[in-house]
Amino acid sequence: MYLQDLYYIAFGYPEKELNTDIALITGGGNGLGRLLAERLGKMGTKVVIWDINKKGIAETVQIVEEAGGYCKGYVVDISKKEEVYKAADVIRDEVGDITLLINNAGVVSGLHLLDTPDHLIERSFNVNVMAHFWTTKAFLPKMIENDRGHIATIASLAGHVGISKLVDYCASKFAAVGFDEALRLELEVLGHTNIRTTCICPFFIQATGMFDDVNARWVPTLNPNDVADRVIAAIRKNEKLAVIPGFLKVLLSFKWTFPWGCVGGLLKRLVPDASPHGLPSSIAVPAVPLNSSSKSTAADIAALDAELSSVTLPAKPPSMLIQRTPSLGERVL
Repeated sequence: MYLQDLYYIAFGYPEKELNTDIALITGGGNGLGRLLAERLGKMGTKVVIWDINKKGIAETVQIVEEAGGYCKGYVVDISKKEEVYKAADVIRDEVGDITLLINNAGVVSGLHLLDTPDHLIERSFNVNVMAHFWTTKAFLPKMIENDRGHIATIASLAGHVGISKLVDYCASKFAAVGFDEALRLELEVLGHTNIRTTCICPFFIQATGMFDDVNARWVPTLNPNDVADRVIAAIRKNEKLAVIPGFLKVLLSFKWTFPWGCVGGLLKRLVPDASPHGLPSSIAVPAVPLNSSSKSTAADIAALDAELSSVTLPAKPPSMLIQRTPSLGERVL
């Protein structure tokens, strides 16, 4: 296997077809998830998307179906393992066994650590990494039984290097990278070599609602269409790790080769301000956590609206900080 990997690195990976796969994409209601759904649909893949945004789900399903593809959408809050497991049972009954799992959903707060409310830190970990455990535990057993499957983790370059104002985000993405690497090794040890994993680590992506106005030097923020194309190519080639853009692999080598003074200085210059949507360095974020049930109560929403009304936000507010969860397991179209 290892000699084969060296051969592929030197001469290129063969591409597999995905037209017989059933793919689940978390966070498929907008951004990168929607673009991945659109591409897979055009390739003949049966696509299932999960999101908490009912309107976004409906829009993605319409886009995929109008292009001739198959797509089903379900309202699922992946931060709640009970919802994940229940929705997974529904998918198996209504669509079939998932053969391609793309853990794509992610959130970011973009604040200094001491300005970040506890519930937003918990939300970062619940969505950005803990959900990967729940989705993988839900679908991996059938992949093993069928001796076929692929699990793709949409991590981040911030899963390899630390960035100011992204302490919780970086920590969650470091965990996601470790999750992928350890899972891959475990599958190999257990002899499940036909179950593949791919870790995708892009730089900041434009127009996804997360890092649209991030202040980065030297390396331009990425076009989401280019990222989607690269993700699909990495999955088709069974690549282990895809850093986007590829030349930033040098940064990872730099990190482990040079002293911290050099590395830290480079990172501070590369990303002077990682606040999404141009947020100021400190902002009064509503500290009212959402109700733990699958539906936000009217009291929750009223309390959030009251606090938000007293906060002055930039023109493009960080909508990912406040999420209102629709009904559990509700299918959209």
